[in-house]
Amino acid sequence: MAGAWKIHGTIPWRTTLAAVLGGLRMRRAAIALVQVLGLAVWFSMSAVVPSLRVEWGISAGAAVWLTASVQLGFVVGAVGATVLNLADRVRPHLLIACCAAAGAAFTLVLGLFVDGLAAAIPLRFLTGVALAGVYPVGMKLMASWSETRTRGRALGVLIGALTLGSALPHVFGRLPWREVLVAAALIAFLGAVVALAFVRPGPFVSGTTTQLNPRYAVQMFRERKPRLVNLGYFGHMWELYALWTWLPTFLLSSGEPVGLTVFLTMGVAGFAGCLAGGWAADRFGRAPAAVGALTVSGLCCLLSPLAWGTPLLIAFCAVWGASVIADSGVFSASLSEVADPRYVGTALTALTAVGFGLTVVSIQLVPLLAEVVTWRYAFLLLVPGPVVGALAMLRTRS
Repeated sequence: MAGAWKIHGTIPWRTTLAAVLGGLRMRRAAIALVQVLGLAVWFSMSAVVPSLRVEWGISAGAAVWLTASVQLGFVVGAVGATVLNLADRVRPHLLIACCAAAGAAFTLVLGLFVDGLAAAIPLRFLTGVALAGVYPVGMKLMASWSETRTRGRALGVLIGALTLGSALPHVFGRLPWREVLVAAALIAFLGAVVALAFVRPGPFVSGTTTQLNPRYAVQMFRERKPRLVNLGYFGHMWELYALWTWLPTFLLSSGEPVGLTVFLTMGVAGFAGCLAGGWAADRFGRAPAAVGALTVSGLCCLLSPLAWGTPLLIAFCAVWGASVIADSGVFSASLSEVADPRYVGTALTALTAVGFGLTVVSIQLVPLLAEVVTWRYAFLLLVPGPVVGALAMLRTRS
């Protein structure tokens, strides 16, 4: 009888545990899939800028605004969401679905009807506003399905999904530019459908709160650890989006192909880097993982003039693509653990608002420097970002 009790008592327990773990994996996979699909519209214009410069007759300086306007829109959307605590007061799966659909709609209108910058820039700005409800909310959702001991890996997967989604339009880069934008919009619409059908908040982070606290984003910076984590993230962002925006031009200037090359070095290699960074954050700690990634990417900035024009450039960019994004999930995991649990969504949204505001500056400055020193040396401007970020994260350990 004892043996029978053991068998009948153990099997249901193991079955239940397996079901719970399987459910966690499926929930996290659904959230990651929404990021891949929903963020396909982010860099959709960057993939077609060479075609648009010819067809619309615009300069490189004007073309910058096709990306910078998205970043500015994201900042505006994120600031608004922070003040209203939207990520903590609205059911997150509904918020992310609506925002993904809105970003898709703006991109679809641009792809079907627009013929110049006058209409394109406002639509790209609105796309950025919408994406402020996709990326930060996705981080909160992923954290809600992850215990602290595995949160680094989970958010690494999420940021890897963002990387793949952002680089996805480059796969279609040889198509006519309108078809690229329409394809990106349809992919983002699919992301909204997936969010509605399969995404729900998990048990490890507070779901929603009815209390409005617009001051929390400022209060967060008065606390030492949240302030240092934010500073580390800002250094990381100074480098990241300027590299993503201008890598195709950097490669072209050295005689290398773009399109699939960018997808492989930034998208695929970046996804691998996110997984490695998340694993390292859970295995060795948040600060060592972030400092390691920032050190490698900073060295890549510094050595980029030496790699330019050499047969090793693509391999070099793959290392850079992996390291430049590897720490992004680490910062998100760190902040989700040191911020007020009631306002994790607000903290993550504020983090990204300021970080993306910095990207507007670095994206603008890189081509200006390139006009003076050529594209070979343009990425030296990004070196201070990882240096400041690494120093900030080192201080979190004391």
